[in-house]
Amino acid sequence: MAFLAESLKRIKPSATIAVTDKARALKAAGRDVIGLGAGEPDFDTPENIKDAAIRAIREGKTKYTNVDGIPELKAAIARKFKRENGLDYKPSQISVGTGGKQVLYNALMATINPGDEVICVAPYWVSYPEMVALAGGEPVTAMTTMDNGFKLKPDVLERAITPKTKWIIFNSPSNPSGAAYTRSELKAITDVLVKHPQVHIMTDDMYEHLVYDDFVFTTPAQVEPALYDRTLTVNGVSKAYCMTGWRIGYAGGPEPLIKAMATIQSQSTSNPSSIAQWAAVEALDGTQDFIPKHNKVFKERRDLVVSMLNQSHGLHCPKPEGAFYVYPSCAGTIGKTAPSGKTLETDQDFVTELLEAEGVAVVQGSAFGLGPAFRISYATRTEDLEEACRRIQRFCGNLK
Repeated sequence: MAFLAESLKRIKPSATIAVTDKARALKAAGRDVIGLGAGEPDFDTPENIKDAAIRAIREGKTKYTNVDGIPELKAAIARKFKRENGLDYKPSQISVGTGGKQVLYNALMATINPGDEVICVAPYWVSYPEMVALAGGEPVTAMTTMDNGFKLKPDVLERAITPKTKWIIFNSPSNPSGAAYTRSELKAITDVLVKHPQVHIMTDDMYEHLVYDDFVFTTPAQVEPALYDRTLTVNGVSKAYCMTGWRIGYAGGPEPLIKAMATIQSQSTSNPSSIAQWAAVEALDGTQDFIPKHNKVFKERRDLVVSMLNQSHGLHCPKPEGAFYVYPSCAGTIGKTAPSGKTLETDQDFVTELLEAEGVAVVQGSAFGLGPAFRISYATRTEDLEEACRRIQRFCGNLK
């Protein structure tokens, strides 16, 4: 349509949301579908957090708040950064948005000029390059490989940096691969960034607490204090606290950037939900004892899925360190013929035929910038995961 903005031509709809919507539509039409596309825990929000929200409603805390967060939540976030990451941020250095996605988007909109480049590490979360493009910047892909655990190598980063590079978006543990960087791996990356003073680091730590096998999480500004003034440390309550629908994300960073992000938010959405903000105060300050309990279940599910996928013809699935995703290669199925008679030429063909033949919804790897592969979210009922993996094994076994 002629009246739509030209900038829309620069971006694609979210593949993860598209898969989830398609699975819902098929279910509504009576199909037996197991959706493994959505990145949200199947656990309910803990009771103490729900109680805090109900209390906020009863106490009339239902009005507009400060644009980028109530003082009480900013104070709780500052305590969290100090307690868990050894980072000192003042309330004036903290931004609260409607989910981590808005915080990232605000930062890009506040800083990107036409021609600015932003490095996205592939496989990347589907929204990173699209948000960069919408802000008028140029997404630059830095590739990883399955052989190196889907982790960015310092020499690859060095080659990706140009005089036009403004940001690198860094996500550990990673959506979609689950790869998490050790302190020494992170130090090798930050050593490169120290040498390039024009490059800023946007670190997406949303899966910080979802790590397994004694893995110890660290974040770039913690590993290399010299990068503190160039780092936006982004996090949120969605994943670890099972609060995806509450929509609260936050960040700590340089005061001028935080102020600019608040200006953008003041003219777009204004404040996040007042009730969700009070719930987030309780999430960060309250008991954390449910996190290791949830992680024990997630680890068991990860091990189940990795084992069953590696028993499927043509698939190879590495074991990730964190998040709640696996990212298996389906290279061994390309060129084979599905039960429908269609030849699988891409990972998009693989996921489409899998959904049609077996009713299992997953997301194609090409949407994350690295294929042929696909992403499975194992943040779903163990029984459903087991059944889904059986169907995937059957699908792969029926390929000719």
